[in-house]
Amino acid sequence: MKSRVAYFGVFTALALIFGYIETLIPISFGIPGVKLGLANLIIVIALYRMKLSEAFLLSVVRVLLSGFLFGNYFSILYSLAGGLLSLTVMAVMKRQEGFSIAGVSIAGGVFHNVGQLIIAALVVETFSVTYYIPVLLIAGLLTGLLIGILAGGMLKRLAELSF
Repeated sequence: MKSRVAYFGVFTALALIFGYIETLIPISFGIPGVKLGLANLIIVIALYRMKLSEAFLLSVVRVLLSGFLFGNYFSILYSLAGGLLSLTVMAVMKRQEGFSIAGVSIAGGVFHNVGQLIIAALVVETFSVTYYIPVLLIAGLLTGLLIGILAGGMLKRLAELSF
């Protein structure tokens, strides 16, 4: 039990660090709201290395702490919606046969953006923001693929650790 708590703490710290590092990287895709999602790398790894309930808790804790430290109420709202929808879809896909880590992560990236777009439509009280869907789907696909490739490599290196 103690080691599970320690791993949870390490994963939380890594997700926060990756999220903070991402704010320092001066990469602009020219598309508002699109970013690499480095903290999601830790969430994907947690999905494969922890209990599902722990992965969900990690996602919520990461979003809340990141929001309070680096963001605001709206960043928490958008991130929580995207993160929970993303993790739900990834958990369902992980249980199915035939999906690689990269495939699961791509779905997570796409549905993270879908979750945030749903909240945006509710906040601005119009569905006109849906014109943005194609751009967000492509961005989610590309960033999800990158995170999936990185997660696959890290999971191979973490294989000797037991939880």
